[in-house]
Amino acid sequence: MSISRQNLSVIIVSFKSDHIIQRCIDSIDKEIEIIVVDNSNNAEFKKYIEEKYENVRCILSTKNIGMGAGNNIGIRSTNKDFALVLNPDVILEKDAINQIINASKKINSFGVIAPTLDDVKYPNYKLDYTKDQKFDPIKPFKVKSVDGYSMLLNLKKLKQLTNFNFFDENFFLYLENDDFCKRLQLINENIFVVPKSKIYHLGGQAVDPKYKKEIELVRNWHWMWSKFYYNNKHYGYLNATIKILKNLFSAIIKFFFYSIIFNNYKRKIYQMRLSGLINSMIGKKSFFRAKLDN
Repeated sequence: MSISRQNLSVIIVSFKSDHIIQRCIDSIDKEIEIIVVDNSNNAEFKKYIEEKYENVRCILSTKNIGMGAGNNIGIRSTNKDFALVLNPDVILEKDAINQIINASKKINSFGVIAPTLDDVKYPNYKLDYTKDQKFDPIKPFKVKSVDGYSMLLNLKKLKQLTNFNFFDENFFLYLENDDFCKRLQLINENIFVVPKSKIYHLGGQAVDPKYKKEIELVRNWHWMWSKFYYNNKHYGYLNATIKILKNLFSAIIKFFFYSIIFNNYKRKIYQMRLSGLINSMIGKKSFFRAKLDN
């Protein structure tokens, strides 16, 4: 089955994204259903966005549950066969959807299809060189994984798989997409990139800039938590420990260095890295959240 606008939903997980999300929505065809899962639990935002856009439905989460869990809510809330997962700071080029639809008609089987960034120097995918995967500037090509800020899921096919869950909700932030793609690889599901379908990713602008410092602490904590959790899940505790030793020693050294020179914010960043890593290593859940004023 090929993709059409009638059997496609777009899922956007937002958190304090009022300043940017409309640029994302405006770049999407108006006949496509859009589901916004708002982790800010902002009733005013929901009212505004649903009144402004006829094709948008906003679901409020009672708390900030993260990207993966938010995407899962969107997936459960649509009856469409395909879902394009987007970050709120992604903007589609005018024919991005058309290019994916056209490409889907030429691909026999896929679990995921993704567009590409407008700048080829910063690929939003990883190639598996052991399988001789190569970039193709014209035709869709297979990849090892794609970044989570823009990936189209074949819901109809994936829902038929036995014991396949979508996003692992233990990840709050980072690597939930790598884990998702890794599990697709293990069951030989194809992941394709469509080089003619282009997007812009504004990068790091999904959350209101006034929360920049608080969000940076969250990112550092969860990057380290997720990195150990991902490697432990797929390669075992010993391999995960070996992979993060460099990060561990680096964080310890920099924590003490910035303590000595009284750079409190930098010290706090590396404290967050250490905390995230240690909590992941001892099996604690990804509990850290930013404390933000409304």
